[in-house]
Amino acid sequence: MSEFLRSGRYIDSDHPAVVAFSKENSSGKTNRERAVSLYYAVRDAIRYNPFLDFSKKETFRASHCITAGEGFCIGKAALLAACARADGIPARVGFADVKNHLTTPALRERMGTDLFVYHGYAELLLEDRWVKATPAFNLELCRRFRVKPLEFDGREDSIFHPFNEEDRRHMEYLRDRGSHADVPVEEIMQAFRETYPVLYGMGDAAAAERFG
Repeated sequence: MSEFLRSGRYIDSDHPAVVAFSKENSSGKTNRERAVSLYYAVRDAIRYNPFLDFSKKETFRASHCITAGEGFCIGKAALLAACARADGIPARVGFADVKNHLTTPALRERMGTDLFVYHGYAELLLEDRWVKATPAFNLELCRRFRVKPLEFDGREDSIFHPFNEEDRRHMEYLRDRGSHADVPVEEIMQAFRETYPVLYGMGDAAAAERFG
């Protein structure tokens, strides 16, 4: 269990910014209560943005999400896991390929597909079981896109928005990529290079785009 509590290269739970963010946003007497408070802090305080430079490894790092004030699903999942570890809660990250039926035209053009490979979420050990939580899409963004925000109670898995507010399908689970003690960045970058050659090749220029 020690690997799910110690700081990693990307789940850098000992980084001062992560420690401070975790301490500031953790509230409650039990691990479950504190995990829930951390989930909402990561979900809503860090803006979701898929237009990032995926050729830079720091894009996948928990502490980078805090300093940048934004991140995409993997970075935000790493941040939630890092905050949980900083608070003494065992955590890891999990991945799956999903089909996004409500992607924006601009993002679909850059990606060339509605398939999201290595969609990231966090897994927290609470009340003797691993519980999945996806803090990717902040509340403001969900309201703008009329997508039901994912809630988390620390007991039930909270992954993949299945429907939007109009009950249209939003995300469809396709392939489980497993759980990891740290973000497998080399593996993910290779998959991104192959799946999203245009978006990946944009490098810093991708940041000029804005999602939502």
